[in-house]
Parts: sequence; structure tokens; C-alpha cells
Amino acid sequence: MILARAGWRSLARHPLQLLFAVIGVALGVAVVIGIDLANSSASRAFRLSADTLSGSTTHQIIGGPQGLDEDVYRRLRVEAGVRHSAPIVEGYAELPGVPGLTMRILGIDPLADGPFRTYTPSLETTADFTRLLVEPGSAFLLDTTARRLGLSLNEAWRVDTLGTSVSLTLSGVLSAPDEITARALDNLIIVDIATAQETLGLLGRLSRIDLILPAGPSGQALAAEIEALLPPAATLVSASARADVMAQMTRAFQLNLTAMSLLALVIGMFLIYNTLTFAVLQRRPLLGILRTLGVTRAQIFRLILGEALLIGLAGTLLGLLLGVGLGQGLLSLVTRTINDLYFVLHVQHLEVTAWSLLKGVALGVGATLAAAFIPAVEATRTPPRRVLMRSTVESAQRRRAPRMALLGLIIAALGALALILPGNSLILSFLALFAVIAGYALAVPGLMLALLRALSAPLGRLGGVLGKMAGRNLGASLSRSGVATAALAVAVAATIGIGLMIGSFRLSVAQWLESYLRADIYITTPSVGFEAGRTPLEPRLVEELSQAPGVELATRARHLLLEGAQGTLELFVAEIPPRAQAGYEFKSGDPTRIWQAFATQPAVLVSEPFAYHRGLGRGDLLELRTDRGPVKFEVAGIYMDYGSDQGRVTLSRNIFTRYWDERGSDALGLYLKPGLEAETVAAELRALAGGRQQVVVYSNRSLREASMATFDRTFAITAVLRLLVIIVAFIGILNALMAMQIERAREMAVLRANGLTPRQVWRLVTAETGLIGLVAGLLALPLGLVQALVLIHVINRRSFGWTMQTYLAPDIVLQALLLAVVAALLAGLYPAWRMARTSPALALREE
Repeated sequence: MILARAGWRSLARHPLQLLFAVIGVALGVAVVIGIDLANSSASRAFRLSADTLSGSTTHQIIGGPQGLDEDVYRRLRVEAGVRHSAPIVEGYAELPGVPGLTMRILGIDPLADGPFRTYTPSLETTADFTRLLVEPGSAFLLDTTARRLGLSLNEAWRVDTLGTSVSLTLSGVLSAPDEITARALDNLIIVDIATAQETLGLLGRLSRIDLILPAGPSGQALAAEIEALLPPAATLVSASARADVMAQMTRAFQLNLTAMSLLALVIGMFLIYNTLTFAVLQRRPLLGILRTLGVTRAQIFRLILGEALLIGLAGTLLGLLLGVGLGQGLLSLVTRTINDLYFVLHVQHLEVTAWSLLKGVALGVGATLAAAFIPAVEATRTPPRRVLMRSTVESAQRRRAPRMALLGLIIAALGALALILPGNSLILSFLALFAVIAGYALAVPGLMLALLRALSAPLGRLGGVLGKMAGRNLGASLSRSGVATAALAVAVAATIGIGLMIGSFRLSVAQWLESYLRADIYITTPSVGFEAGRTPLEPRLVEELSQAPGVELATRARHLLLEGAQGTLELFVAEIPPRAQAGYEFKSGDPTRIWQAFATQPAVLVSEPFAYHRGLGRGDLLELRTDRGPVKFEVAGIYMDYGSDQGRVTLSRNIFTRYWDERGSDALGLYLKPGLEAETVAAELRALAGGRQQVVVYSNRSLREASMATFDRTFAITAVLRLLVIIVAFIGILNALMAMQIERAREMAVLRANGLTPRQVWRLVTAETGLIGLVAGLLALPLGLVQALVLIHVINRRSFGWTMQTYLAPDIVLQALLLAVVAALLAGLYPAWRMARTSPALALREE
């Protein structure tokens, strides 16, 4: 009890240092919890929405790119007698004037839907489902959704879906049985099958057929009978397996965010280590006296760990509160990225789960105790006689620095070796990267000494006596300055690595777009999210646009999605003229032979991510479900593509028409005659299509700009995380400088007594803090470059399958170096002010 009271009084004498330690833990935990809550909320929302929308469905019948012919349902219901079956037509719509709001349209048959979903209007509910059947444009909304949109019963409103504007009437409102279901069904528009088909342009087609099949042998036998009835393009899949495949699409993206958030916690551990190390150093005389009075090493060890536990608990609890608020802010960024890259996901509420909070507590307290272990051991290892001698601390630290640097570089080298070994494990890749970071951080104090020796002469020439003193002071107080420099170096290295990765990725995408987009103008129908294909262009409009004045060549394309048990496959059906073929960069093979096979044989081109995820190579066979049944296509070539991290399959339009009945096109590429301005012709084409069909017309330049805007939007969350990491490091360096100011009060008083003015004290402390920033920035450069190479060539490759160019942007490196110096200088303002104002007489008084 006496020991605990003594320890607490010592910490309480330096409240700012204690406060910064708690804040450091809190920020590290907050970043991890915020990302975890945002990720888990998005995943939970998707799973909840999928489960709620499917209801009691066990299996689903899905068709080709255009869905199922509705006659399949008639045969299934009438000829096969499968009573537990319900047709579904699904799609997405946007509300005019409400940007970013995407609503899901669910078309049902109220007479058959009762056993599947309890919330839809059916015979088993009290809702007036007959209005859905007899009134055109009749729709139902959840009562909470209707209130949020300001709609009242029998009020009409318009929605935009796939290029057309449709009027719907609110014929009824539904009440969800609980809050969870209400969240899952938010922004859901329920209509009958006919209205959905008209609204989504799917006349005579169904998106899928839901089934409830019994478990066991009887269900398997019934499934076999159903499969025998299906047309070649249709297949029977498990509803849960289909949802699992969709959920897995975002796993690599979320894992990358989690790893980056853990980096903030790692830097927080440096801060905790710093604080407790300083606390031990400041109390070495007290600890020495206690040891001479009979206090055991075990009691000292428990004292230090107990203090760390209190700091960890306080910081973790504060971090949990901050993490919930941060998670709410990050949720919109995570959701927007998922919407841009994967599928439409609507998440409004942050799901705060006990499991996420427990993980935060475990990480916060565990990281604190881990960081406190070495200071606690140091407090117990030194004999009582030597513990009273301050000079022994720094001399021992300087002697150990070279050995620790060698050990750290060995650990970093082993981590680098693990990264270059063959393998696809993303988790092991991140563990190896963290080994590189931890090893290098261990080497920073030793490297810092070598760098300070190299800078000694320039410092003397630039700063005179004060410049030399600044360098020597940092070397003489390595136990205090070394850890602060390591924390700042790791944080700055993270900004360099992430910045270079994003810059390299951006340059790769920009160059790919420049090469890939060969047409002068692109015309397509609007799309809403990740729906199964776009509305085709009207054939008559296609002809008029293709023959418009100034158009030299027109190519047609179709964007389709093929669904199956293995997930969704993006099929790009295109006419690729010779002038556009140069835009495809193949990983291997003779382009002439590849294009010949593509044009004349049942062969496909696959993007690099698709080949990576499916383990395909040139010459392999890829089975696609066609309107003629499963057909195996040879992979003629693998090309570079950054349009989708899931990848796409490109098929010649001539070959496509052999195996599919679809003849429409949803995109046109127009090549203009020489001398014409693309923007001017694009405006004329918009006027030509106006009033006939809603289309989007891009010039080559505007399409590139729109694509790059989407790219920048997807990396917005990464920029936020970079900022949070720097804030944690800033708090760490401020904490370290505050501790140094407290401990060097007597030293500064002696200098003041010998004639050093307050202004010179200010200049000395500022020089020391600026030097810490400069050294941290310089030492961050090699680690940042290594991180960039790992992120570009290992992490991104194993996450998404892309091969990227390496672009070492000098401005990013210079910005990071400047950031380190400025952060250190800002953090040193208050300590410098305190030291300059301290009275020499008070500081020299014995306590």
C-alpha cells in the first residue's frame, strides 16, 4: 500500500506527462476500435440485410445476365409442384434531388411470398396487398422510411432507375417487428412483380426464384429434380453460400484498414514505453532508497506494472468512447468505398458490439503491459548502489545501443525475408511487415547515435556552441530521446510508405486509363451501384449515335454479371477494333496471336486480378454458364486492368452471340474524325439523345477525370488514418519532451547560473527538438521506402491481385521530412517556454 501511494504521488507530480500517456493509449485504442466498429457494422449490415431479405429462403434459382424467363417459375410451380417457391425481381433506384441515396426495389408475388418473408404484404399479413396487384405503380415502404422521406399515404413520388424516371405511389406502410429488422429494411421499396419488371426494364424476366427446401435426403432429391427442369443458363445455389461469397469480396479491403489501425496502436505503445521509462528514470533515486530499505525486486516490478495497468485502463476506457465516435465518422467512408468498389450497401447505424469493445480492452491493456515490461525489468535489475547514480543509466544505454541496433536490423531482415518468400497469406504478410517495423524501431537509438556523430560538424558550423550542445545533449540523454525519435520515425515512415503506395497506384491507374481509353467519346446508360447489368441502349438510338456527324467509327459493348455458386463474374462483351487493341497490356504472350484467338475462337481475355483470384494462366480453361449450357473458354491472354479488384472477363461480341441470346448494348465507344473537338461533339450527342433515353456522355478526358475522382474518393479513409497516426506520434514526442524538460530542470538552471540567457535556453531546446525531428525524418526514409515497396509489391498484390508501378515521388519524401521537423518543433514549443521561464534558484533547490 505504501509503495502504491509513493508511486501514485510521483506520477501525480507530473500530471501533464500522465495525461499524455493516457491520451496516447486512448488514441491508439480509438483508431483500432473505430475501424473495427466501422468494418463490423458494414459487414453486419450486409449480412443482416441479406438474411432479412431472403427470410426463410434456403436455396435460390438464378439465371444468366438477364435473369430468368418467368416461364421457369410457371413450370416449377405447375409442372413440378414446388409450392414453396416465390419469384423475385430486384434492382436499385435513386431519388432525384437526394444525391447518394440508393434504394432497393424488391418485386414480390404477394400470393406466394408469405412463407418466405414476414414483413412483405401477403395473405398472412393485415396489409392491403391487393393494391400492389391492381394499382399500377403501387409501392409499400417501411413506416420509418416513409417518415424520413416525408411521404404520406397515397402520395406519389419519383425514382430514377437505370436511366428512366418512374412514378410510384405510396399505397401502404409496413412496420418492422423489431429495430434490427427495421435497419435491415431501411430504404426498401416493395412492389409487385409486374411493377418491378416495368420499373427495371425486365419485362418477362425474373431476378431469381426463392425456394424453401427440406433438409436431408428429401431436400437433396428435390434439388436434383429442380435442377433437371432448369434451362441451361440457370442454376440452383444455396442462399447462404451466395451471401458468403458476396461478403468475402470486401474482406481484403477491411483487413488492410485493420492493419493500418493497428499501426496507430503500435505507435501508442512507444508512447506508453516512453512514459513509463521516464517515470522509472525520474524515480531511480527513490527506487534505490526503497531497495536499500528492503523492498524486493518483485515488489518494484509489480509497482511499475500496476501503474501501467492503471494508465492502460484509463486510456482504454477513454479510447473506447473516442473509438465509438470515430467509428461513426469512419462508417460513411467505409460504406462509400464499398459502394464504389463492390456492391450497394446502406448503413446508417454504428453497431457497437460487446466483442469489439472487449477486443479494444484486450488490445489497450495488453499493449500497455507489453510496453511496460521492459521498464519494469529495468527498474529491478540494477543493484541498489548503482541505481542512485544517474550517469550509469545513460552510459549503459549508449553501450547497449549498437547491440540493439544489430538485433533490430536482424529482426527487420528476417521480416523482409518472410515477405519475399512465395505465398499468398495476407495475415502473414502483415505480421512480417510489423516485424520489419518493430526491428527497425529497435535499431533507431543506435542509428541515431551514428547520425548525430555525422551531424556534429555541420551543427557546430550552423549553430555554434548551442548547435554542438544540442547534438551532444540528445546523445547524452539517449534513454529519453531515443524512444521518442523511434516513435516519430515509425509514424513518419508510415506516411511515406502509404503516400508512395497511393501515389504509385494513382500513377498506374492514370497511365492505364490513358492507354486503355482509346475512343474519343463514351456513351452509356446510367447505372445504380452493383446491379446485374445496365439498361441497354435503344437500338434506334445506337444507330443514330453511331452515324452522327463527325463519327468515324463506333464500337458497341455490354456489361453483364454472371452469378453462380462461386460468386459474381463481370463479363465485358466488346467490339475491340485494332486501334483499341494497343490499349491492352498483356502479362505474357504474343499480342497478335492473342487477338487472333480472341476474335475467332471460344476464347476470353481475363484481367490480372481475375486470374490471380481464380489461379488462372494462359491456356487454362474457364467455364461460363451460357444460354446453351456450361461452355469452357480458353484463356487467350491476361491483361493489366485496374477497373475492378475482383477482375473481369472480356469476350468478343461475335463469339458472345454464339452462346447467348442477348443482342443489346449498353455502351458505345465513338472515334471521331480528325480535327473535331470531343467536348463539342459530346454536347451535340447529348442533345440528340435528350428526351428519348437517359444516357451519360463522356469525352475521353472527362471519363478519365471521373475515374480518378472515384479513385481519390476510395482512398479518403486512408488519408484520415495517416493523419490519426501522425497525431498519436505528435502526442508521443510532446510527452517525451515534457519529460525531458522536467528531468533537465537542474541542468538548465546550472547553465542559466553560468550566464545562459532565457533566449539562449529557448534556442537550445528548440534546436534539440528540431534535431529530433530531423533525425527521425532521416531515419524514417529507409523504413518508409521499404514499407512502400512491401505495400506495392506484396500487400496489394496479395490483397487484390494488381501489379503496380513503383513511383518514388520526391515531394512525398520531402513532405514527410518536413512533417517530422515541424511536428517536433511544435511539440517542443511548450517545453522550451517552460524551460526558459524556470527560475534557476528554484530549480537548484534541493527537494
